[in-house]
Amino acid sequence: MDSYLTQLRHHVGSRLLLLPGAQVLAVDSTDRILFQRSRDSGLWELPAGGAEPGDDFRSTAAREFHEETGLTVAPEDLVPFASLSRADVHTLTYPNGDVVQCFALCFETRHWTGTLRPAPDEVLEAGFFSDPPGPLHPPTEVVLKLHAEFRKTGLFQAY
Repeated sequence: MDSYLTQLRHHVGSRLLLLPGAQVLAVDSTDRILFQRSRDSGLWELPAGGAEPGDDFRSTAAREFHEETGLTVAPEDLVPFASLSRADVHTLTYPNGDVVQCFALCFETRHWTGTLRPAPDEVLEAGFFSDPPGPLHPPTEVVLKLHAEFRKTGLFQAY
């Protein structure tokens, strides 16, 4: 079954769509972060994706995290730390010409189950890194800065 976004694309083509979604910054027991290299861009990023009808931010984050990594996170184990919505940072153009402005709620998790199995249709490779691999997807660079500020202050970050 086509995703909600795919169904919309049948009607509007590649023009700009506003897309709510979520990102997950997974931190392992040695403080390494899970990054994945996107099949679309070849850039390293965090697991993320768009909402489907009936989703809330937590269910979107948990579903996308599982779809892209093979790992399972309970929605209650997702801690919101930032929102990312600035058009100059989070407007994406895909290789096929589709354009979206994303409004993402960013979550941290330190708890999940399963074995890392990147989705071959979306992810070239994935792993936990002490230092971010490069090159990074520009919105991911912003999310890492927002996370660092959240860890320092304990305050939710809006960008």
